[in-house]
Amino acid sequence: MTIERPRVLAISTALLVVVIFAAANIHLVSVSLSSQPNCVEIAKEGAGTYHPAKPSC
Repeated sequence: MTIERPRVLAISTALLVVVIFAAANIHLVSVSLSSQPNCVEIAKEGAGTYHPAKPSC
């Protein structure tokens, strides 16, 4: 039993999309874990207002 060419192409494309999606998410998590979380501070007076905690950030 042979697999038809369009089916192989569709399966390969789907696997490639899944791999790219997983790689992008792994990269996003690694960048967020290696970032500087102390450089963002929530302003006391306004909810949801962000500003740099230090001038060097």
